[in-house]
Amino acid sequence: METRARYALIGLFMLAIILASFAFVYWLENKGGFTQRAIYQVRYEGSVSGLLPGSAVLFNGIRVGEVTHLTLNPNAPEQVIATIAVDRNTPIRTDTLVGIETQGLTGGAAVTLRGGSGSTPQVVGDGGAPPTLIAQPSASQDWTQAARDAFQRVDDVLAQNAEALNQAITNIETFTDALARNSDKVDGILAGLERMTGGGTGAGGVPVFDLSTGTDLPSPPSEAPSWQLVIPEPTTVMGFNTDRILLQPAEGESKQLQDARWSDNLPVLLQAKLLQSFENAGYAQSVTRTQEGLGGYKLLIDIRRFHISTEGEPEAEIEFMGKILDADGKIIGAKLFQVTAPVAGTDTPAYAHALDQAFGKVQTELLQWSAATLDAAPPPLTPESPAIEAAPDEPSSGDEPPASEPSSEVPGESPGQPMP
Repeated sequence: METRARYALIGLFMLAIILASFAFVYWLENKGGFTQRAIYQVRYEGSVSGLLPGSAVLFNGIRVGEVTHLTLNPNAPEQVIATIAVDRNTPIRTDTLVGIETQGLTGGAAVTLRGGSGSTPQVVGDGGAPPTLIAQPSASQDWTQAARDAFQRVDDVLAQNAEALNQAITNIETFTDALARNSDKVDGILAGLERMTGGGTGAGGVPVFDLSTGTDLPSPPSEAPSWQLVIPEPTTVMGFNTDRILLQPAEGESKQLQDARWSDNLPVLLQAKLLQSFENAGYAQSVTRTQEGLGGYKLLIDIRRFHISTEGEPEAEIEFMGKILDADGKIIGAKLFQVTAPVAGTDTPAYAHALDQAFGKVQTELLQWSAATLDAAPPPLTPESPAIEAAPDEPSSGDEPPASEPSSEVPGESPGQPMP
């Protein structure tokens, strides 16, 4: 019996020790251990997701206590009352800001206390009740819900403007299609702007080709002709008013080579080369680029073809109409010039060389026809050269008087006598 009594006493003693340990741990965690705690109530206007009893209370990032109780305000269900126990020495004042801070990836929350001036009084309770702290309106904001609300508003805006957005996307697609269809024209505009601003193609630019003057020119005239000829800039359609070398895969179809260009737009280049051909042929004093106030003739040129035809065997085709007008604007001569030249290859230099050969031939033909037409035409009258009046013939001494012509006077009247 004595042995059994000893075992019972030992068991009771161990049970008491275990209960005392649990009580000490509970007191240490919830009552602040050996330090004295001050009790406060924090009122939140809204959700306090993640905040639980035992959550930390931080003052400027330093843990000073924990949450001991959470409850709803029965008079205002949207409010949450959190009871916190903090170190009594924590300087909580009337201007201290209260909030909630999410900690770590687990989503746990902590009550945060920030700031407060040393000159403001500390928070005190009313009628023995714990002091109450009012949290900021945004302190209980659920950022996840706020993000959902923001996305919902964006979705509402997109739904309300769906038709306008669809129209805008359609307009953008139409604009890009138009740019794609007119990419060649855009390249021409950019090239023109580049020439206007003095820009160049640079080291990595496309090669530039030039046209030669006429070949097999006639011998210079023995004396300067009496006519003056003005060669204005040729006219043409927009498709030929470019500095690109053109290909014609089929009749009515045109394609620009992007890896080469002429030294200038085609009409300007042709005007310059035609003037050089006339000057090289000995007509330097008879041709000019502009009227310059002088009376004379005009050589009008309308470009109709200046391309490489790739339908079948490639060949260079040049066709233009030439007209010579006098000072009154009357046409004194007109001729259609058509020249072709074979292409020795299928690369860009071969295309440029073939067009240059064809243009050299047509220049010679144009020069010979123009000179022959102008030499056969009468010189135009100018203000400096008045017309010559014919003088009546007078009889000389020893010659017989001219035969008398029938008189228009009235018969029976002698000349020189007045009528009665």
